[in-house]
Amino acid sequence: MSGGAPLRQAETALLAAMTKLAPSGVRIGCRSIRSGDENLLLPEETQSILSRRLEARRASGAARASARQLLTREGIEDAVIRRAVSGAPLWPPGFVGSLAHDDVIAVAAVGRRTEVLSLGIDVEPAEPLSEDVAAIVQTPDDILGDIDERLASRLLFSAKEAVYKASYPLDGIVLGYEHIAVDLKARNAVTAGGRKVWFSFCLFPRIVVLANVPLR
Repeated sequence: MSGGAPLRQAETALLAAMTKLAPSGVRIGCRSIRSGDENLLLPEETQSILSRRLEARRASGAARASARQLLTREGIEDAVIRRAVSGAPLWPPGFVGSLAHDDVIAVAAVGRRTEVLSLGIDVEPAEPLSEDVAAIVQTPDDILGDIDERLASRLLFSAKEAVYKASYPLDGIVLGYEHIAVDLKARNAVTAGGRKVWFSFCLFPRIVVLANVPLR
């Protein structure tokens, strides 16, 4: 996407909705993915990101640029956010966080380990999920509540993605959709390993889910 007022408006609208999601001690941000955002990757980050696809590197640059802005507000300048072998971002000492993107926008969440144990974030277009994918994502243990049925399956998909991101750094267990039971009404989830994760979400202008594991 090219720059300009429409991109800034999209960011402002989404950020306004996202700001309501963050619990105390957590910062969240977003950035529309622009042509040239691949150049926002720092040299150390570029070396750790194996994908050579321009679109993937561009989205990674946008997400990390957003996260760096959040870390700057926490007093960490020019933070390097490498990619682990698992694919998860590696955060500066004392911090946890999560990155995500779709084809249009990248999102980030960061928090201090003294405030939150783990974070997971996901972003999706506010559109129905295809029926074949929805059939894989939803299980009998999931509770959809009164969510708009047109978006419920997409929200469920996003919630499971965010919950997985929050649980994996703590448990090191690879989970499928069938291993995460989500209650959209209560806004929490339980993994097959017994990890309980809380989350919040917005549906418009895009679906964003922020999952967190609070300190005990």
